[in-house]
Amino acid sequence: MEKKEELIENFKTAISSTLKSISNVDNLEVIFGNQNNNSDNKIVRLPDLESINNKINYAKTRALADSLALKIRHSNNRIFKSNEPQGSVSKKLYEIAEKIRCEKIGSDEFKGIKNNINNYYNERINNLDLDKNENKIFESFENYLRVNILQQKNEKNIDKLFKTSQKEFEKKFKNNLKVLNENLDNQSKFSSLVSGLIIDLDIDEKMDGQENLHDNKDPDENKAKPEDSDKKKESRENNEHKEMSVDPGIPNIEDEATEADADNEQEIEIENSHNSSENKKRKINDYGDKNYKAYTEEFDEVIKAEELETEDELNRLRNNLDQQLVQLKNFISKLANKLQRKLLAKQNRSWRFDLEEGLLDTSKLTRVIMDPFNSLSFKREKDIEFKDTLVTILIDNSGSMRGKPISVAAICADILSRTLERCSVKVEILGFTTKHWKGGSCREKWIQNEKPNFPGRLNDLRHIVYKSADTPWRQVKNNMGLMLKEGLLKENIDGEALKWAHGKMAKRKEERKILMVISDGAPVDDSTLSSNSTDYLEKNLKNVVRWIENKSNVELLAIGIGHDVTRYYKKAIKIADVQDLGDVMVNQLTDLFSDKKNNKKATIH
Repeated sequence: MEKKEELIENFKTAISSTLKSISNVDNLEVIFGNQNNNSDNKIVRLPDLESINNKINYAKTRALADSLALKIRHSNNRIFKSNEPQGSVSKKLYEIAEKIRCEKIGSDEFKGIKNNINNYYNERINNLDLDKNENKIFESFENYLRVNILQQKNEKNIDKLFKTSQKEFEKKFKNNLKVLNENLDNQSKFSSLVSGLIIDLDIDEKMDGQENLHDNKDPDENKAKPEDSDKKKESRENNEHKEMSVDPGIPNIEDEATEADADNEQEIEIENSHNSSENKKRKINDYGDKNYKAYTEEFDEVIKAEELETEDELNRLRNNLDQQLVQLKNFISKLANKLQRKLLAKQNRSWRFDLEEGLLDTSKLTRVIMDPFNSLSFKREKDIEFKDTLVTILIDNSGSMRGKPISVAAICADILSRTLERCSVKVEILGFTTKHWKGGSCREKWIQNEKPNFPGRLNDLRHIVYKSADTPWRQVKNNMGLMLKEGLLKENIDGEALKWAHGKMAKRKEERKILMVISDGAPVDDSTLSSNSTDYLEKNLKNVVRWIENKSNVELLAIGIGHDVTRYYKKAIKIADVQDLGDVMVNQLTDLFSDKKNNKKATIH
């Protein structure tokens, strides 16, 4: 008996550790069954193991733990809520789609997770009781997404079971599966599209219609008192909620975790953001500009630089960049060394001596040997002021940056990345442009729909990741050369680029976050501006900047090349010559790391 209990405890410990590791959140409290919660940490509740001793339920616990961990890691609650449809059935379908999205990301990364979830799902689906209509809808929808997104194969009897009920899903989702699969890493786009497709199903109205028909068959029931009918309705809704939360596949975190600890969950989702009270009020979909919209986001893309060109072409472009680096080698090296010295000086460790407790100071032991009445001396390391830091460099990849400006921007980003990496500062390099000149697929769709007035943004965004924060510079150094490619640089929609960059930073754990924007003027997109007000993009940029500066813990700095951008950013610098860019970038970062509270606008000539 003791051996069995010991095995169960070991299993619980292993599951808890795995869940914390996958979710990337340390302060999680994993509870089994009805075990009491005595912690202030985030709670995740799993089934009780002590009353279960067969393999199927151990598999269930593994699968549940993996699914929950992936949800915590990959799902932002605010984005989820901002796109959530109305109606209890629609909400449940939307929740299932988000669960599948997170499981797909995790399954691609961890083969063990894929096996755990697939094995348990296959076991569970063969033992289902689908008498209730709602359950069949949920199971049918989940199975459809598992087959078409998780690439899970059905047995013949399962295909036959869901064949009829999946016809409606097939009609709505078939033509959008490619877009959904391409945007699994972009929760905002994925959930927005899924929500729209679910709304188009009108499934709640159809269910209500069936309920009304059923109610009409029993007229005596309709004569009940109003209070009684309200109570029955409330009871029915509660029962439905319980049934849906228990068995639509692998359930999400239970009510205690999702409702009682909602604030904690939100803090996890934005990953240790310091302004948690302000983040609770934050609306991630508008960033302070409710009037701004995109006509459609289905043609936008976030893409890695290496996916836009062949390896040979990236090597050639990198060689071109290296040739330009040679001319600036001495100048850039001097600046890089200056910044490195400043950062390393901030990171130097120091000690406090002659303390009554701490680590024994062995250098003072001679005093005790010479005079035993001397007390022992202790030392303690001082707290390091240097914070764990992320620097994101967001570069305008518009056509007006062509030539020397984009070359210098690429060179400076490259040098800064190398320098900061040596000092244990994470660096992310991003670029923003559009896929087309004067609109693209987005504009074509607008024209096909008879050109409704004030359509919003009318071009297809292209946001490029040249270097992610966790990727070493040496692995992606060729990507910097892509900025020199002819035909890459097109229009610039700065406001949405800032939202994207800030959203990526908000998910990071670093204590200090610095966003440096390099641009050469106002946002411009002919397609958008010709169909909306002439200041449409400019207003959006101002609102987004104001939101980040006032309601975010990200420190925002802008550098304008040849143009004054101080009208948009509080902390902004104008340079007249692109040759000054490297000096300005290094000096500004040096000032920030020196904690100089200087928000004055500056101009360098």
